[in-house]
Amino acid sequence: MLFEDIINEHYEPREYPALAYLADLWVRNRPFEGLKVLVGTPIYRNTLLQYRTLMAGGAEVFVGYSSVMPYDAKIISCLKENGVAVVNAEDVKNGSVADDFDLILDCAGQFSFCNPRKGFVELTRSGVQFFEKSQFPVYVADSGIVKRIETTLGTGDGYFRALEQLNYHDFENKKLVVFGSGKVGCGIALQGVRRGMQVTTITDTKNRNSSTDFSHVLENNDVTIVDYQNEKAVLESVENSDYMVTATGIKSALTLSVVQFLQGNTKVVCANMGVEDEYGTLVSAFRVLNRKAPLNFILEEPTHLKYIDASLALHAALAERLLEDLNRGDKFLGPRDPAGDIEQRLLVTTIQNGEIGPEVCDMLR
Repeated sequence: MLFEDIINEHYEPREYPALAYLADLWVRNRPFEGLKVLVGTPIYRNTLLQYRTLMAGGAEVFVGYSSVMPYDAKIISCLKENGVAVVNAEDVKNGSVADDFDLILDCAGQFSFCNPRKGFVELTRSGVQFFEKSQFPVYVADSGIVKRIETTLGTGDGYFRALEQLNYHDFENKKLVVFGSGKVGCGIALQGVRRGMQVTTITDTKNRNSSTDFSHVLENNDVTIVDYQNEKAVLESVENSDYMVTATGIKSALTLSVVQFLQGNTKVVCANMGVEDEYGTLVSAFRVLNRKAPLNFILEEPTHLKYIDASLALHAALAERLLEDLNRGDKFLGPRDPAGDIEQRLLVTTIQNGEIGPEVCDMLR
């Protein structure tokens, strides 16, 4: 199979149980036979597993990218050398590449302007806004439980691996401030606690959404919670911190007092783990690691395969479910949450056959 040498060199089967499960299933029933499938997942070595799985299911895979999404140029070259078409979103927009795909597995709405024959599967919560009024069926992988493995366990791990790559290694008893208590913020905070850090999370304590806010988990792990409107407490937390990271999902999320403090202080090691620039234009890009882009994207593998396997598998499996829906006459429009039976199957596979089974069980408690 394509990419087999690369995969075998870098990964053990227990790092990708969910994708392996789908590949074994699809090589027999070929759900995507004859279909053109555009995949907009960020292009890194670990996403080769997702392409291979779709190909096992009969898909003619096109790999898409755009200026808003990080990618590894070496992997793009590898794809082209192996005869896989790589598509720039701008080329589709201007008509130099035909907009004639059957299915689009999108990420952050990069290809939401397209007109697929069947529909879309969106990987991220940030991409949902592009599909709210869509005239196509859209499954959203980020709306369920499976994506928490990547964002809560994997992204927190990626933040610290990136710091270590930049030669920050001394975390014991250091102070970390995390802006945001969603899946990403929670994951970073818990990873900080595991490293012996004193962690404070800045969040909206008055309007907690149980599906997106994990403050209760943080409180159970001795993380200090500060309301973002308590400006004095927020600034005090930042002033006393050694590390600071934003993960709110909100552009220019920081208060003016925090921005002003950062402008004149170089003590705090600042990073962003959100898609947007959460620091705002008043904070220089040079003041924030990786020039305000998500810090884990400096890594060759921003999220370890073992943490992203189930998300990539769900992304692909929802494409199969979309086809099944259409075949039985269910022609829904706009975003739809992932099917519970698919999530359950992938979770069980990950727990039983994967390297991170115990971590996933702890996360679900």
